[in-house]
Amino acid sequence: MDWNLAYLWLILALLLSAGELGTGGLVLLALGIAAALTAGLAALGLSLPWQLLGMGILSGLLVPLAVMVIRPRFSPRGVAYGTTGTGVEKHRTYTTLKRDFDGATGIKINGDFYRLRVVETGATELPAATLVTFERFDGTTAIVSTATATTNDSSPTHREQ
Repeated sequence: MDWNLAYLWLILALLLSAGELGTGGLVLLALGIAAALTAGLAALGLSLPWQLLGMGILSGLLVPLAVMVIRPRFSPRGVAYGTTGTGVEKHRTYTTLKRDFDGATGIKINGDFYRLRVVETGATELPAATLVTFERFDGTTAIVSTATATTNDSSPTHREQ
């Protein structure tokens, strides 16, 4: 068997495609397909610069296709990933909760529990079922203010349990 550069591209394609099993973003799979197609260019006898150019063009076409067109088809409908912390919750009213295992006070935003700190007093403990208005995040701590009647009128109340 004569060694050909196409074998190296096929090995690279297999490694990239196998790496996709651990990520799930479809980027490595797109690169693996591009490497497999580049192996076809090498099998046709094109020189290394043409193979590299082909890999670059194929990667530039397949990666955006996989990320923007194919990957959204595998996401569940109605799930908005990456919205928490972007400001969409700002000035919404939430009800405080006490966490079971340590009694920490916090609020649930999009199903996730966040410990809180009151902006006016710096307090981190409030009674359960207290209405607070979310202001911003400081790391993973929700900075809140005590809710007023005007805040409740201008934004919906979120009572996630």
